[in-house]
Amino acid sequence: MIKKSILASAIALACLNAQAEVIISEYVEGSSYNKAIELYNGSDAAVNLTGYSVNFFFNGATEARTNIELSGELAAKSTYVIAHADSAAEIIAKAQLTNTSSWFNGDDAVTLTLNGAVVDSLGQVGVDPGSEWIDGDIRTKDKTLVRDPAITTGRTDATSAFVGTGQWLALAKDDFSNLGIHINGGDVPEPEPVICGENNTLISAIQGAGDASPLAGETVEVQAVVTASLQSDAGLGGFFLQEESTDYDADNNTSEGIFVVYTATPVSTGDVVKLRGKVEEKYGQTQLINVDAIELCGSATASATTVTLPAENGLEAYEGMLVSISNELVVNDTYGLARYGEVRLGTERLYQSTQVATPGDAANQLEAENKRKEILLDDGSSVQNPEVIPYPSPTLDAYNTLRLGDSVTGLEGVMGYGYSQYRIHPTSTPNFVHTNLRTEAPQVEVRGDLRIASFNVLNYFNGDGQGAGFPTSRGADNLEEFERQKAKTVAAISALDADIIGLLEVENDGFGEFSAIADLVNALNAADSANTYAFVNLNVDQVGGDAITSGIIYRSNKVAEVGTPAFTETVPFDYGNRPPVVQTFKEANGDEVFTVVMAHLRSKGSCSKAEGLDQDQNDGQGCWNQTRVTAVNTLATWLGTNPTGVAENDVIILGDMNAYAQEDPINTYVENGYANIKQTLHGNSLDYSYVYQGRIGSLDHAFASNTMMEKVKSVTDWHINADEPVALDYNTEYKSDTHKASLYAAHAYRASDHDPVVIDLNLAKEPTIIEGEFTGLAGWFWWQHRSIELPAGFDKLEVSITGQGEADLYVRHKKMPNFFKYDCRPYLWGSEESCVFDEPAEGKWNFRLRGLFPYYNVTIKYKATKAN
Repeated sequence: MIKKSILASAIALACLNAQAEVIISEYVEGSSYNKAIELYNGSDAAVNLTGYSVNFFFNGATEARTNIELSGELAAKSTYVIAHADSAAEIIAKAQLTNTSSWFNGDDAVTLTLNGAVVDSLGQVGVDPGSEWIDGDIRTKDKTLVRDPAITTGRTDATSAFVGTGQWLALAKDDFSNLGIHINGGDVPEPEPVICGENNTLISAIQGAGDASPLAGETVEVQAVVTASLQSDAGLGGFFLQEESTDYDADNNTSEGIFVVYTATPVSTGDVVKLRGKVEEKYGQTQLINVDAIELCGSATASATTVTLPAENGLEAYEGMLVSISNELVVNDTYGLARYGEVRLGTERLYQSTQVATPGDAANQLEAENKRKEILLDDGSSVQNPEVIPYPSPTLDAYNTLRLGDSVTGLEGVMGYGYSQYRIHPTSTPNFVHTNLRTEAPQVEVRGDLRIASFNVLNYFNGDGQGAGFPTSRGADNLEEFERQKAKTVAAISALDADIIGLLEVENDGFGEFSAIADLVNALNAADSANTYAFVNLNVDQVGGDAITSGIIYRSNKVAEVGTPAFTETVPFDYGNRPPVVQTFKEANGDEVFTVVMAHLRSKGSCSKAEGLDQDQNDGQGCWNQTRVTAVNTLATWLGTNPTGVAENDVIILGDMNAYAQEDPINTYVENGYANIKQTLHGNSLDYSYVYQGRIGSLDHAFASNTMMEKVKSVTDWHINADEPVALDYNTEYKSDTHKASLYAAHAYRASDHDPVVIDLNLAKEPTIIEGEFTGLAGWFWWQHRSIELPAGFDKLEVSITGQGEADLYVRHKKMPNFFKYDCRPYLWGSEESCVFDEPAEGKWNFRLRGLFPYYNVTIKYKATKAN
């Protein structure tokens, strides 16, 4: 039998000082005006409330804006509720005092004072936490907080950091069920025991057929099998229960499992447990809390239910149950891997909806389908930044990575729900398969004679350029982080092997000796003795007013600047859209001239400031879409003025457009006469350079004028960043000394968050080729004759035959060849012969066939080539 230990810590407090102070015993921060504070007198005597005051401190203020003076008497072991006068009737009915002054939100501090001295507090006076106070699972926004029964004295230091864990118990938004009632250490009654097999409520009845329990707020008794015990300090603070199969109901929409928040008595997988607790909905998960009695009733085995994604009716019917996922799943996001032990999985690589679908209904429908195809793999632990990062086995490090696109099979565990995501806590180690391997260099179909790349270097800020000046407004927090960032950035750019590299998110600190762009170029030259890097100098202290700018660097041994570099700050490049940067280049050993443009359009964030068509239209494109479209049109007009002073038709535009492939700004480039290089060469929009919330897509694009497009041979995104865990970057936050070493390597992988785009060009003009063939020829000792007219100026003429039997090839310029007169006669056995003429003369070329023996199915091929 499991020993009854419910609320043992509170019972033990019965011997504490009976003269406990008045404390804040409940805090209600609900919807609309549902605000209340409950006070509790835990002493054995009535307390005169004269001199007591409840005070609210708004938005980090050090002076209270609202002070509610109290009066009257608070009886021993009794509560006193102060509420907003316009709160719900259920609150008003329990209130002793109402008030219409300004009340707190989740980010405000509250104190209880006696004659000006703080006797209790919640939050931290003088600090603005943002939207709410948070400590572990305790949050103050849209919550009811009940003081832990073990707390009998107030928190008198109102300026110390907010402590929620151990002080407060969290209830759901607008849960007023405990208001007006409080139990502390000396008042806890001995709970009634539970009896195995009696008075049981089925878990299916608790879960119900909908998203929320129909029994929320009620106290129930449950008897079921433990499927996963996660009670340890590192666990989730409870365990999962599942009905024995004989107790399943007939409704496929009701779950047979549930999570129990309870750690006082250890339980093990396979235990049949009987308990009594309260039904709660927390962050969308149905669970049992406030367990006050528990017994062991034997042991049993619970079977896993097979689930195939996407589940026809969703996953709510499996919440709390032991499940086995039949699909081979794909890793779609590792953002929370190192910090929370979380990996987002899906049935396939999931795209941002507007990467592959038209904005609007089609995109929204695709995203709805995406959500049904994914699930979160959790680690069954509440520990943040664990020393052993659980995936992949034995632990994540800079060389044992887990990349997006890798797969996992045999996933089995208990299904929970939290933070708007169904999640699997595995009961056996997941089997990850590295199906998306790293590559040491960009993989291209054709390597050209010149390579251009764009690379978002994720806030490359170098302090004052002399080893100090950290932290800056962005990027590395200190010199150590910057050196780590620099090493990875240099490794990535060097491996790109590009002759011109457009940069995004470089510190906007000019082009002097200690500027960020100069620092990067110096580091590249130190690392690459075979090339000499230089940067395009715009000769200004800042390019626009943003903290970051775009820039262009290049190998001066491969190309040279021939124009005057330029940028524009005209509207809409005065704010939000960063000023585009442009320069014209020529080959160092050739005559080809072309213009390179770097653009960085406004992001999808800061939506509260957007107006009109810049507001989110709920079509998948986010906010500021119209500003991005206007920027593209303005850029095209500006480029038409030849801003570098060189009139050149060959133009290539690169950059971070903050728009996915099917969105309006991308189509606007095409409408302005520029080819979308990726879509033109690939025939689809399945490329990607970025991942956000488990969805891949391209924010980084490349466009070419029509004449430049003819010279583009290949394009690719080099997936060194988007597919890699963020924990492998240069940052040292949230990392132990061990992790600072094991998660970092001075290689290219996770040098940034965006993948570089690589474009290979052939700048030399394509040769002129005349070619053709004569097929189906057959004969013997009689002559077969064919001829062509060749224009002047060709460099080479190649003539060949293939086929069966014994045919001989004769070739002669102008005149008919014969046995004794020809310009070429290979005269070999069989029907495989060829003739090659350098600098062939213009005019008629005659080809003849004759065999010593019969021949058939013979083809004459010719090819004339002229370099341009």
